[in-house]
Amino acid sequence: MVIPPPVRAPRITKFLKPYVLKMHFTNNYVSAQVIHSPTAIVASSASSEEKALRSSMESTRDVAAAAKIGKILAERLLLKEIPAVSVFLKREQKYHGKVKAVIDSLRDAGVKLL
Repeated sequence: MVIPPPVRAPRITKFLKPYVLKMHFTNNYVSAQVIHSPTAIVASSASSEEKALRSSMESTRDVAAAAKIGKILAERLLLKEIPAVSVFLKREQKYHGKVKAVIDSLRDAGVKLL
């Protein structure tokens, strides 16, 4: 059974940011995804769990891995012609360390942050 994405009223969707960056960090991996807010569909994602990326990284959980994930995500976004995203940080996430590495590498690769 396929669950359809939530349908939001037009009065709500006109105030939503179109693409939102969300990041998740575990003790072993770094992952980031960009979600299209009005339809709640993942537009693009990158993770250090991917087999193709694991071989090219020394560690899958440090700041260097986070920067590489941001760069790869930016390349995938630009291929899909998504020029800008807004950043969603959880309450416990601060603009420091791995979070800063992902965001800075996105910005350096040419993705505009809203």
